[in-house]
Amino acid sequence: MSQDLDISWQVLRRIVCSWAGESAELAEIKPLAGGCVNTTLAITTADGRKCVLKITAHRVNRIYQDEAMQLVLLLQRGVPVPKVYDTRVGSLDDPFSYVLMEFVDGFDLAHARQHCTTEQFDRLQAELASMLVRVHELTAPQYGRVCAEPVPQFDSWPKFYQSVFDSLVKSTLKIERLPVMARKTVTRVHERLDRLIAHDDVPRLVHWDLWSTNILARQGENGDWHIAAILDPCCKFAHVEAELAYLELFKTVTPGFMKTYQQTRRLGEEYHRLRKPVYQLYSLMGHYDLFGPHHLKPLLDGIEKVAPLV
Repeated sequence: MSQDLDISWQVLRRIVCSWAGESAELAEIKPLAGGCVNTTLAITTADGRKCVLKITAHRVNRIYQDEAMQLVLLLQRGVPVPKVYDTRVGSLDDPFSYVLMEFVDGFDLAHARQHCTTEQFDRLQAELASMLVRVHELTAPQYGRVCAEPVPQFDSWPKFYQSVFDSLVKSTLKIERLPVMARKTVTRVHERLDRLIAHDDVPRLVHWDLWSTNILARQGENGDWHIAAILDPCCKFAHVEAELAYLELFKTVTPGFMKTYQQTRRLGEEYHRLRKPVYQLYSLMGHYDLFGPHHLKPLLDGIEKVAPLV
């Protein structure tokens, strides 16, 4: 295990023992690809049991409490998620914030597609669509983040959306290679969200970070593939079209998914013409912010697509 994690074997064993019992011994620890602000580890005990630990050292980090709450909320909507075994917020006496949860075996959706037949993958997409319909059926009186502790709530969807992305827009406008007209377009879009993303629906529960890596699929003994778990929620009560636009942008879903989803909730012309390109622009700004300059061209393409709207 890398020394820069600053987490001892003894600390990890103590955390795992809260779930596996005091006699549990650690046999293997593997880092998993995942969060930008935490360390994610797959841990195997000497008796073969597995769990996943997301942990932040020397920091009070409340996002794990939020994640545990959100996983329970998704489970209540009939979505398969990892079981939460334990969660803690760090303190001076115990300076580790973490969530300990079930290890779910499976392939992420992109890898599953390589192992499925076309028909099997179509059924997986339909299953995913049905799950998301159930998630989106849960409504709230206001827009806002789903958190264990009280956070600001919004009556206006554009105002909430603007608050979520204010810092990202400021970061985007500082990109040196961004042409002047592109900067003006981004600024206009952000200033005119009250018109661009207005809608007549109510706040609905969304996962908010649903892409192929956060969807695990597994083949059963009968050969059928099913969704094994949905991972890493960042739940909000929001406009569901923002989630659907994100899914379409990164090719997480197929036309088969959209067909199944729209059997329950049809998407109007304004989604395709107006709101989808706006939502996808913000996703592209986030992608550039996370992954760097080689994502400049998709960002510029996204800006060009929304330019006629403002």
